[in-house]
Amino acid sequence: MIRKCFRAGVVVTLASLCLPLVASAQKLVFVVRHAERADSGASQMQTQADPPLSAAGDARAAKLAGMLANAGIQAIYVTEFRRTQATARPLASKLGLEARQYSSKNSDEFIRKLRIEHAKDIVLVVGHSNTVPVMIKALGGPEVTIADSEYDNLFVVVPETGAMTRIRFAP
Repeated sequence: MIRKCFRAGVVVTLASLCLPLVASAQKLVFVVRHAERADSGASQMQTQADPPLSAAGDARAAKLAGMLANAGIQAIYVTEFRRTQATARPLASKLGLEARQYSSKNSDEFIRKLRIEHAKDIVLVVGHSNTVPVMIKALGGPEVTIADSEYDNLFVVVPETGAMTRIRFAP
């Protein structure tokens, strides 16, 4: 009798430990840096702090919308900066979704929220050259770097396995 209770307790404990892991893994997360800025990526000291997208950036955002329109995206997240919002806008419009805002300064909190609110969803996250690598790593992917001049990367991350693919696309 004691052995049966002990075994049942062990099984329940192990199952409860596994549940958060299963529930916290998104099906798929697309992570992309915002498209080209109107100030050509010049130092923030030399230009406005929140520039809009350039014509090339608008074209890239439209191309991203075309690429991901049938990907099954259920949520889109952008930072507080208008360049991330403008990058996501064509896709959000096409899908009838509202892009939700997260703070570019707190990736850990955002990842926790993402895992809770979108446990098995397909999600697009639009970030920056310094936040995208942090995001990919937090989702279980490998370390990546993005040069200030790079806007052509679309990262596809499978958080459950840590698998990641990088797709390069032109505007």
